[in-house]
Amino acid sequence: MAVIQDLPLELIQQLLLELDPLDVANVSQTCTTYAALVYDPHGISFWRELYLRQPFDDPRTCYTELGDPVGPPIDWKTRLKRIIRARTVVNDPSKCRIDERRQVYQTLLDMVREIPPTNSDAEQSLNAAYVVSLLDGREFLDLESCWTEPLDREERQIRARIHTYFGLTAKDLQQPRRTEARGQVYAMRNYKPLNFYGPFLKDGSARVDWEMMSHIHLVMSIHVVPPIIYDGFRYIIYPMCLPYCQSEIPRGIDLDKEVDWAGITGTWKCSFCFIDHRELLVFNNYNVRACKNLLNMCRLFVQLSDQIRLDTSLFDDPNFIEIFRTINVKFHVKDSEPDPNHPTRPKLHFDGEIEGHAHMFGWVAITPDDNLRWHFESGEPGNPVWSSEGVQVGGVRSLYGVLGVWTSVEHDINDPVGPFWLRKVLEPGDSGAAFEASANR
Repeated sequence: MAVIQDLPLELIQQLLLELDPLDVANVSQTCTTYAALVYDPHGISFWRELYLRQPFDDPRTCYTELGDPVGPPIDWKTRLKRIIRARTVVNDPSKCRIDERRQVYQTLLDMVREIPPTNSDAEQSLNAAYVVSLLDGREFLDLESCWTEPLDREERQIRARIHTYFGLTAKDLQQPRRTEARGQVYAMRNYKPLNFYGPFLKDGSARVDWEMMSHIHLVMSIHVVPPIIYDGFRYIIYPMCLPYCQSEIPRGIDLDKEVDWAGITGTWKCSFCFIDHRELLVFNNYNVRACKNLLNMCRLFVQLSDQIRLDTSLFDDPNFIEIFRTINVKFHVKDSEPDPNHPTRPKLHFDGEIEGHAHMFGWVAITPDDNLRWHFESGEPGNPVWSSEGVQVGGVRSLYGVLGVWTSVEHDINDPVGPFWLRKVLEPGDSGAAFEASANR
């Protein structure tokens, strides 16, 4: 009687390629012959083929978020094992060891950071689709801890970044989460010289604070996603979610040779939120500032008030009003200056016109943690009033756009503050237009 062990090893290997990677691992434990067949140190082709049979992007077609092709070598076995382990943990967090938790988060982030760009063929990333299907309906990204040990700072940052890319979860649509997000976004204590009055860490490094970015994302999303969708949650595809994080690089375009490598030139929609200035001051315990003669006292009060818990009940009030506005801006690149750390991605300076009557100018440069930082000021020509700091979400030229914070150029202690979202308007014939149409089908 013939048994499977009698089959040629080449045929057994082909059968293994039809299995889920976890089943392949189980088979390898049945005997030394199969273990050697699966884990042969020279068996690169087997792991490459097994990886490519999964619903993932081919790493050889993927780009980094700065628009560079992902180069060799590719460790197919390690990459696949990490993804399958992450899948196991997302499905059942209790199976996660504390010492591997950060790697699980990093694996999910790596999957959505290294994906193919969109182009005229309107390809959607398989990695993005896989991560969406894996996380959708689960509480893995929610702020309530599902772990026996609390997340450390770096783990919180990675999780918040994935959350910002991913989009809305069911918990995001509930009032406590929305109140928390507004409480962080409108807390003046969160904007200091050390974080450039924007969504950056308060250590002067100019690295992105992804926890703040996730709060900004939710506050802006509240005004973009129709409330009717809240009634029965399903994953919401809209321009601030994972399918829009792909870089938009048309075929034949080499960003290393493009002056406007960041895709600045064109028309953009700038959406921003604000609340009543009096309510903002009261929320921040700054109502004492109404008297200019108490300026020195106010400065001392500000230092002390950073330690006082803010009362967020304002945002739970049924009569609370948050204004949402959108303006059109036309940008063009003015000049550039070299970036020694990124020779092919120089700092770009740009000018803009706000609906024909105001001026906007600024620059785009790469942060120390390889994100795209947008800084711009706006107001009457020669008299800027507002200053904004933002971060491109996803890859360079992504259709997701830029999330950030605006305030005044003076950065006085009682100046207003609020979130913004900057997104490029697609022109007829843009490769992203076809992608957006397919993403919304």
